[in-house]
Amino acid sequence: MRCPKCGKDEDKVIETRMSREADTVRRRRLCLACNFRFTTYETIIPAETVVIKKDGRREDYKPEKLLFGLKQACWKRNISQEVIDRMVANVTFKVSELQDDNGEIQSKAIGELMMDELKAVDEVAYVRFASVYRHFKDAEAFIDEIHKLPSQNSPDGGKSE
Repeated sequence: MRCPKCGKDEDKVIETRMSREADTVRRRRLCLACNFRFTTYETIIPAETVVIKKDGRREDYKPEKLLFGLKQACWKRNISQEVIDRMVANVTFKVSELQDDNGEIQSKAIGELMMDELKAVDEVAYVRFASVYRHFKDAEAFIDEIHKLPSQNSPDGGKSE
């Protein structure tokens, strides 16, 4: 594993933990060159999963693409890297469960899974992700999506109209 501070690839694992769901391994590492401590997460990536895009193209499933989009949506929000990594791991696990017998899944299904994760964590990040994912054409579509969210500030949880 390459150190994020100095770039050297010599480290030692100082702690290993399994997630509650036993689908992710968290490792605390110490760089032997600069003594920088960092955390890595290991997840199983479905090897043969193919994503079918809206235009019919097919490409290999890449969790790092999800991570990039998620980081954009969570920019300047109080969401830790650990939470972001966990959301990607959760979606990756669900993708492996939902893919068809040919190892394929629609990109729309992946986007919906990601939005479900985000909605539970941060409404602003959710709306940011949804605005890109759903290609809002105007402010009205944006406002409609916001009105679908339950209000955390109202006494009835947003159930009244």
